[in-house]
Amino acid sequence: MGEETVNALRGVDLSIGRNEYVALTGPSGSGKSTLMNLLGCLDSPTEGHYLLNGRDVAGMDDDELARVRNREIGFVFQSFHLLPRQSVLQNVMQPLVYRGIPRAERVRRATEALTKVGLGNRLDHRPNQLSGGQRQRVAVARALVGEPSLLLADEPTGNLDSQTSAEIMALFDALHAQGQTVVVVTHEPDIAAHCHRVLRVFDGHIVDDVLQEPRTAAAVH
Repeated sequence: MGEETVNALRGVDLSIGRNEYVALTGPSGSGKSTLMNLLGCLDSPTEGHYLLNGRDVAGMDDDELARVRNREIGFVFQSFHLLPRQSVLQNVMQPLVYRGIPRAERVRRATEALTKVGLGNRLDHRPNQLSGGQRQRVAVARALVGEPSLLLADEPTGNLDSQTSAEIMALFDALHAQGQTVVVVTHEPDIAAHCHRVLRVFDGHIVDDVLQEPRTAAAVH
């Protein structure tokens, strides 16, 4: 900013193992969004390294990063980001189009992913025909359809009521139990309570890295 260098992150040294269930927390301006963008290969660090499945993605160009995102990262956003004119099935199939996967295989995988999140009977619906919780389930199915190494959820319950939030977190709990690596970015303690590990970011540093006994879905209801 002008002649001043602003370090969004400083000296972050972090490892996340396969099948971990991690909450990334911190106040606005703490650096957690920057860290999320780095983990999701949306940004590249100006210094340092980021190894994703053993590959250093820090020095990759935009095209290489796009390929890594498509194959390694599943994103779930607060605002769903569904295509309103496409069916639920078409929305979930979309990431596979960029891999050149034949249509029949795209349909099979997308149907399987939607069934996994409890929406196998809503394939032909449009997003505006679904509740907020159902739309977020579609977003989760779209994130899962490419069988990503990392499922990255950015405030995934921010637009949902408490009951629906509990249902979405129960879904993440189940996915983790099936072996999926999950990182949830949240400022809500109730959401972070589901995770097995909580990282707290403040002023560009990771100031806490705590293992905890997670809250079960049954305890939320």
